[in-house]
Amino acid sequence: MEQHRSDSFLDSSLLACRMNTNINSNKLTANKLQAASYQLQSGYIVLISVLVLASAGAAISIAVILLGLGSSRSSFAIEQSKAAAGLANACAEEALQQIREQTGFTGAGNLTLGNGTCAYNVSDLGGSSRRITASGTAGTIVRKASIDIDAINPQINVVSWQEVADF
Repeated sequence: MEQHRSDSFLDSSLLACRMNTNINSNKLTANKLQAASYQLQSGYIVLISVLVLASAGAAISIAVILLGLGSSRSSFAIEQSKAAAGLANACAEEALQQIREQTGFTGAGNLTLGNGTCAYNVSDLGGSSRRITASGTAGTIVRKASIDIDAINPQINVVSWQEVADF
């Protein structure tokens, strides 16, 4: 009977130990679950933070690209405008050369230079006075100039040389 008592004592001790282990194991499992839940929440926070930062970075990148495109368009228009003004002046100079070669010259002409064209017209204002109108076109940009001269001999005297909106 002693043996039976000690076996039952051992069995109950082992049972208590196992129950205690199960309780501790359940506590550890609960702690692990809480830790896993916390890590999962932290993971979501990190994921959302990365998405927000990526979205902000993409928005900034798109804004910079659009500003660059706008700046490129403006620069291109400015270059075309300068080219058109140069073409208008070139045609005006060509008209002055025609007047120098033929003092009674009146009429029109045009030139194609580089990627643009220009046209000029010389009209007689009476006596030695002439008016030259010249326009230059580069791409879609048109610039115009009006030049007035009041003497041809002994040299051409330019009274006015100005850019105008229209003739």
